[in-house]
Amino acid sequence: MVIGITGQDGGYLTEWLVGRGYDVVGVTRDVAKARSSVPDELLTSVVFEQWDMLDSARATELVDAHRPDEAYNCAARASGVGMYDDPASMALTNGVAVAHLLEAIRTTGSRTRFCQASSSEMFGEPTTSPQSETTRFNPRSPYGAAKLYAHALIGVYRRVHGLHACSAILFNHESPRRPLHFVTRKISNGAARIALGLTTELRLGSMTAQRDWGYAGDYVRAMWAMLQQSEADDFVIATGVAHSVSDVCRVAFAHVGLDYRAHVKSDVSSYRNDERVQLVGDPRKANTQLSWVPAVEFEDLIRIMVDADLAALRVTLRDRNP
Repeated sequence: MVIGITGQDGGYLTEWLVGRGYDVVGVTRDVAKARSSVPDELLTSVVFEQWDMLDSARATELVDAHRPDEAYNCAARASGVGMYDDPASMALTNGVAVAHLLEAIRTTGSRTRFCQASSSEMFGEPTTSPQSETTRFNPRSPYGAAKLYAHALIGVYRRVHGLHACSAILFNHESPRRPLHFVTRKISNGAARIALGLTTELRLGSMTAQRDWGYAGDYVRAMWAMLQQSEADDFVIATGVAHSVSDVCRVAFAHVGLDYRAHVKSDVSSYRNDERVQLVGDPRKANTQLSWVPAVEFEDLIRIMVDADLAALRVTLRDRNP
């Protein structure tokens, strides 16, 4: 069962599972949208189900009807620019909805193994770097706080109720499927648009801000590996290396033969304060216990994203000018 099948992580996870012979229950708010987003070759392996994430009775009904061997919660209100907006809704969708899923597994007696797509935003403003599974959480946003509530609940249900439930503490993970409001997609799309002559300038916030960026396809593979373990546990999933926004720009623009410094303007109004302590994950536990390492390097990831944006924009231009 993949909850949030239409998102970046849900899509890659579905492809990974079907490729390994799984039949997938894709859970979504909008079945029609979900069906259209899944590649045709996967459709025969996916059953779609509708769920409003605040409907506890429906969560129980779905778990009871399908009794999935594994369930992955990839659904959430997004991080990024909107993670400070509407904190009450954020708490319900990113926190309380997870309680509904855990209760559904517990009350139905299902032997479902559960993995939550958790977040490095739970660390918020850390005091030490890199961050590992034992680093103290200190969220600084409603998004991070809601994710931390869900993370804590998973520990409770694992200890008290014996559920095979775990949290994948995912650091930033990107792909061509990232929405455009995320900085990596802003940059890859901006570089592609400038290369095609559609615009001449890209405005960004701080160029010195750093993140531990990996490839989403690698990270869902780690989530799957977590549920293959005999004992449930939580894992930091990260590359262990931080890069700056300017690094992303350098790679993206160089890939299309441009110097980003001639096209990228820093917009002071978009600045967020740079972290005093660097947010970068320590993936050694996942490396050792899951035998997991990222397959896609940072620079290759950015190039993949630029190529995908170039291809999509060329199709749009061709359709406009047949």
